[in-house]
Amino acid sequence: MLKYFFIVYAILAIAVLGLFGIPGTKFERPPFRVFPDMDEQDKLKGQKPSHFFEDGMGARLPVAGTVPLSGDDGVFSVEFGEGRTGYYYTGLKDGYYGTGMPEELALTPENAETLLARGEDRYGIFCAICHGESGDGQGTVSKLGLNGVRNLHEDGFQSANYPDGLLYHVITNGKGLMGAYGMNIPVEDRWAIVAYMRAMQQARAVSADDLAQSSEVKSEKGEGQ
Repeated sequence: MLKYFFIVYAILAIAVLGLFGIPGTKFERPPFRVFPDMDEQDKLKGQKPSHFFEDGMGARLPVAGTVPLSGDDGVFSVEFGEGRTGYYYTGLKDGYYGTGMPEELALTPENAETLLARGEDRYGIFCAICHGESGDGQGTVSKLGLNGVRNLHEDGFQSANYPDGLLYHVITNGKGLMGAYGMNIPVEDRWAIVAYMRAMQQARAVSADDLAQSSEVKSEKGEGQ
């Protein structure tokens, strides 16, 4: 019985060596692979020759009309702020995170409402899923079990403790579990989101008594007219 065991063992050992070979052995034929694991793909690495193209070069020039991702004339550079300096693009003033809306927005009482409306729209698309429609951190993601989504109405996120420039910076570059949105949201839209978040915080800070008093004042003015 033991004799047959060694015979079977020897046959299996020879079969394994025949299939996979001895480590370090070089073969002229392609190896036998049970699972190719995408070893052979229809692709061409950069700087490699190719007989597919007439000039024999694998590397190709960009298609005519291609817009660069960065550069003084690039859409990415202009709209998304890549490589730009100044408060409008970085949120920094003299090396510190600043507060207030940038001059580049040229805000007036007439267009401020438009900026806030844009901020509300962009917030609803990019931010509400995590931070909630009201900024309380109870968005869809938190309801699915992801903990740690911050409540934007906490004292730590108020403008006195969390400058507008820092808020813009986090939207652009991300922080902690939050990813960066600099590649998805143009610069002006990021500031619109900042403005809308500040408006939400101020609205939450108004008490019911203040609202009632404001309503009474408006009613008195209406009656006086």
